[in-house]
Amino acid sequence: MRLSTVCLLMGLATLAPTVASAATLEQMAGQMIVVGFQGKSAADPSVVALRDDIAAGRLGGVMFLKVNVTSLDDVAAMNQAFRAASPDLPPLITLDQEGGAVERLTEDVGFTEIPRAVVVAAENTPEEAEALYARMAEAVAELGFTINFGPVVDIDRNPENQVIAKYGRAFGTDAETVTAYAEAFIRAHHQAGLVTALKHFPGHGSSTADSHEGFVDITETWDAVELEPYRALIAAGEADMVMIGHLFHADYAASPGEPSSFSRRWIEEVLRGELGFDGVVISDDLEMGAIRDHFSLEETVVGAVEAGMDILLFSNTSDYRQSLGQEVLDILLAEAEADPDFAARIEQSYERIVKLKQRID
Repeated sequence: MRLSTVCLLMGLATLAPTVASAATLEQMAGQMIVVGFQGKSAADPSVVALRDDIAAGRLGGVMFLKVNVTSLDDVAAMNQAFRAASPDLPPLITLDQEGGAVERLTEDVGFTEIPRAVVVAAENTPEEAEALYARMAEAVAELGFTINFGPVVDIDRNPENQVIAKYGRAFGTDAETVTAYAEAFIRAHHQAGLVTALKHFPGHGSSTADSHEGFVDITETWDAVELEPYRALIAAGEADMVMIGHLFHADYAASPGEPSSFSRRWIEEVLRGELGFDGVVISDDLEMGAIRDHFSLEETVVGAVEAGMDILLFSNTSDYRQSLGQEVLDILLAEAEADPDFAARIEQSYERIVKLKQRID
C-alpha cells in the first residue's frame, strides 16, 4: 500500500471532479464527519451500520480507540469492511498511534510498541527515528488504516504541561528538533501509504491546562515560535492535514471563550493565509471538555465549519450513541439549507477531502 504518484499528479484532475460532480450535498457533508464507535468485530451491528453509512456517503470515516481493539485480526477485518464499502472514495480509518502513552494498538494484542516521542528523539538520529517509525507505520498500514493522527509538532515549552510534557509527546524544546523528527515520522508514514496530521495547532506545548478536561487559555503562555514547525513542514510540502486544538487566545478570538477550533482568524488568516496551508483541516476531538462543557452539538458543528474546519472529529465517548453521525449530518444539511454561504463551505471542504482521499491506495 503506497501513496500513488500517478493518482496524486493526474487523478486529482480527472477522478476528483468526477466524484465531486456525482455527489449530492448530503454526500458532500457526510465526508466531513468522522466518528468513534464501540464495535469490536466486523459482525458487530454498530460496525455494520457504520459500513452502510460509509457506502451511502453519509459518513467520511471512523476513529478507532482502545475499546475497539481486542485482536489484530478483528481490527483488520473491520477495516477491510470499511474500505470495501467505498472503494472509489476510501474512508478515513483513523487512530492515534504516536508511541508511548498515546496508542491504540498495544503489546496486549500483539502489536509491537515504540517509545514516546521524547525518548525517540533522545536516543535516535532523525534517520534512525525514520526507520523506527517506518516499521510501526507499515504494521499500521497492513491492518488497513489510512490515517495516523501524528506527528505531534507541539514544542515542549512548559515542563509542567499536563497533556504534552507529562507524557513525553513532544520531540524537543525547540522548533528545529521538533521539525526534524516530525519529518522523519511523516516520511515513514508516506512510505507505508498512510496520511498524517500535524497536531495540535496553534500549539499545546506551552499550555497550563489540558483541553481534554476543560477550557484552556494560552493567552499568556503561547509564543509565535510554536508556529514554526507548521511553517517549515507546510513549506516543505509535508503537511497532509492539520489538526486544530481547542485552545483560547484572547488576541485571536472574535468572541469571549472562542477556541482555536472555532476561530476564523486562526484557521483562515494564520494557518491558510500566513502559513499557506491549502489542505484538509481537521478538528481535535469535539467531545473534549473544552468543547462539550461550553457548546451544544449544533453550536459545535456550525461554529467549526464557519471557522474553516473541513473534518469534524467526534470520539463518541462522552454520551455514546449510534446516531451521532446522522445528528451531525442533519445539522450540516439544515444549516446549508438556511445559508448558501454555509453550503458553499461544505462544497469547499468536500473538494479538499476528495483530493486527500485520492492519495490513498
